[in-house]
Amino acid sequence: MTSWFEGPLAAFDTETTGGDVETDRIVSAALVVQDASGLRPRTTRWLVNPGVPVPPAATAVHGLTEEHVQRHGRWPAPVMYELAEALAEQARAGRPLVVMNAPFDLTLLDRELRRHRASSFGRWLERTSLHVLDPYVLDTRLDRYRKGRRALTDLCTHYGVEPADAHGAAADAQAALEVVRALGRRFSARLERLSPAELHTLQAVWHAGQARGPQAWFALNGPEETVDPAWPLRPDLPAVA
Repeated sequence: MTSWFEGPLAAFDTETTGGDVETDRIVSAALVVQDASGLRPRTTRWLVNPGVPVPPAATAVHGLTEEHVQRHGRWPAPVMYELAEALAEQARAGRPLVVMNAPFDLTLLDRELRRHRASSFGRWLERTSLHVLDPYVLDTRLDRYRKGRRALTDLCTHYGVEPADAHGAAADAQAALEVVRALGRRFSARLERLSPAELHTLQAVWHAGQARGPQAWFALNGPEETVDPAWPLRPDLPAVA
């Protein structure tokens, strides 16, 4: 029987105006679907005119300028609908969805849906279950004593994944998908007997535990910061900016 990490997987990634899920916006997104390890993936890309300025710091990360997204991007409302539909389709098809740092991308999508569609991501998942695989959470749990950073580029290096030359949502989604396959092979003795549904539940528990360490550090050292233990989607605030 083929292990889940060799079978069908999808991966989702976004590029944004910044790092605050409550106020920043999606400027591009990509969904990569691969039916089995080694097969050619299918990639869908979206470019968004977010309706707000794209800061130079964000452009330095993903290369998308305000002029470019204004000229070539689509209005957010139909794009957010398409993104939610595309991810719900993966759930209905039973494909696990790889999302690096899932609480960022999925929460941001939820806030964009609330902002532009007066809806929520949860409404697309009322009749189906999305099984998320987060390379960051998995790696942190399975190789917890390894020192160093665990950004996507670091995970690619550690697991021998060669990322695409072009940086962007599609390249990052593909890289995250390959990291999960490589991670699954390396820790197959611990993972192959678990289903994606079981792993989804476990990752929620692991992420909550992983959040306690940084939160304790902030409490001792004074910065007024919190580390949200929710995974893969942060709860809604009373009013989204």
